[in-house]
Amino acid sequence: MQITFGEVAGLIAAIAFLLLVGVLAVPLLKLGRTVDQATRAMTQVADGLGPTLANINTTIDGVNETLVGVNGQLIKVDVMTTNVQQVTTNAAAMTTLFASTVGGPLVRVAAVTYGVRHAIVARREGELQREATARIKSERKAARRSRRGRK
Repeated sequence: MQITFGEVAGLIAAIAFLLLVGVLAVPLLKLGRTVDQATRAMTQVADGLGPTLANINTTIDGVNETLVGVNGQLIKVDVMTTNVQQVTTNAAAMTTLFASTVGGPLVRVAAVTYGVRHAIVARREGELQREATARIKSERKAARRSRRGRK
């Protein structure tokens, strides 16, 4: 019996397929274990969620009983908002008083200082302009004299 080239190729392909299945089986098995662990963790979370929600409901009921009066209005929050409103009104009054007493004179002082600064800068610029003009004139005169002396 003689083995043909096709039979050898088929045997090699079968062995390669077997190795491929073996290599792919390992990650699939690990993935299966990971999914099982995630399922167990989710079950534990779901089991613990019920008592936690019950405790939260109890806490909210206690807070509601403490804050809500007989007629259904919030007792302490109402007092707090009244106090905040009074503080806001007082702050607005203080701002108006400050602006009326100090604001006007401050604006006038700022205007005067701006005018003084502007005048000083203009005077300095005028002096520099006069000096530059005088220097240019003297240089021109000197140049004319030197030209006349050469002729």
